[in-house]
Amino acid sequence: MKDIFHRLRAGELVALQDPEFHRVDEVVTRTLALSPALNAATSIDEVRGRLSEIIGSQLDKSTTVFAPFYTNFGRFISIGKDVFINHACTFLDMGGITLEDHVLLGPKVNLITENHPVDPVTRRGMLCKPILIKRNAWIGAGATILPGVTIGENAVVAAGAVVAKNVAANTIVGGVPAKLIKTIG
Repeated sequence: MKDIFHRLRAGELVALQDPEFHRVDEVVTRTLALSPALNAATSIDEVRGRLSEIIGSQLDKSTTVFAPFYTNFGRFISIGKDVFINHACTFLDMGGITLEDHVLLGPKVNLITENHPVDPVTRRGMLCKPILIKRNAWIGAGATILPGVTIGENAVVAAGAVVAKNVAANTIVGGVPAKLIKTIG
């Protein structure tokens, strides 16, 4: 049997009563303990260092993250070079979040990889799917990207949009749910 982290990343249903769920709780507890120092940081370098500790890999010096920054897990976040993450963004990353190079996130962007089944019997379980934001994409203020979504290269997600489906490269989407507004170029 695959371990719980592989099962979460593979999109398998994982019950909160799973015998390995304590391993998830350990990572969450560690992340919660490290988050206050991240959000009390007084320089971009300090934020970058604290977030690197949470995600378990060194952020490139070209990447800027403004505090506060919120994550419940942290270990499945990958952030490229020249990325900008504005204030008060939330990453729920048990399904995996990848930001390629040159991505821009406006304030209060929500990247949500975690979900629950609709069936009341299994609803307390977790279903996770990764989010991929490709090179040079821009996510506007207050937008929410839902589990399993890929945002294409150079795409723009309008402020306040809720994105439940993949966004093609070189397009602009907006609204709830997000729909194509126009093609770029």
